[in-house]
Amino acid sequence: MAADAPHPSFEAYAAEPVPQAAVGSPGKDGRLELTFRETAGGTALVKDYATAPFHVSGTLDHDPHPDVTTVIVQSSTGGVAQGDRRDVDVAVGADALARVTTGGSTKVQSMEHNYAAADVSLSVESEGHLEYLPEPTILHADARYHARLTLDLAADATAILGNVVVPGRLARGERFEFERYLSRVHATGPDGLLFEDATHLTPGDGNPTAPGVFGEFSVYGSLFVAAPDRDAGALSDRLHAAVADHEARAGATELPNGAGAVVRALGHRAETARAALHAARNRARKSLLDAPAPSGRAY
Repeated sequence: MAADAPHPSFEAYAAEPVPQAAVGSPGKDGRLELTFRETAGGTALVKDYATAPFHVSGTLDHDPHPDVTTVIVQSSTGGVAQGDRRDVDVAVGADALARVTTGGSTKVQSMEHNYAAADVSLSVESEGHLEYLPEPTILHADARYHARLTLDLAADATAILGNVVVPGRLARGERFEFERYLSRVHATGPDGLLFEDATHLTPGDGNPTAPGVFGEFSVYGSLFVAAPDRDAGALSDRLHAAVADHEARAGATELPNGAGAVVRALGHRAETARAALHAARNRARKSLLDAPAPSGRAY
């Protein structure tokens, strides 16, 4: 497999040179590092390092939980282009509570050469809590995108991870015209693997609107609530009850190894899928932090 290919299905793309700015040139390899620690004054962002296109303007303290510190990551570009590689590293120390989101959707632009990728690494120490909930990912026509997220969780730590995938600019009739989308989640704890998850969509190889895949729906969302020291069955039941009556088709189930629960949602629009996932997140927060999720926009 080519050294730059994150998965065998991306090997052919990796061999294609980018005719404009090459892979690895300034602005193509964005890096973001955030470290949160518990201090005498509550959770603090003690390290932030960002290279283009990432930008961090500080923290917000508007969360309903008084000890949760929020960072909204901004981008200086209009989207993700061919040859872009983005690396994100978020570390939450013991007893710290943090939330990281983005200021807007991630627009994966149309591509003719190579591919784009994002590699996210998260870690949460003892009794810490992290919410990593970026705005939706929009896959433009001919986009090729690989997203990998790894989570390392202490036995008594918790995390809520979410993503919503929009298969095109739906308002202009673009739907499932991207070339390839592969998203992988890998979570570990002190005893090894907690769970893995993968979503691999290639509309050119099979009709994603077939029954049993997307069917009549367009938008897909997931919410992982990782809480290895909680009752996974009870958590799954609560999350399922929270999403049962929403416009989106949604449901919850337990994660393997007692790691927590996952909610899946299918909707006609991003708003409906997000509404269901927000309801589940709100219920999860009340169980994990005894506080609701922030309402409305992230900022």
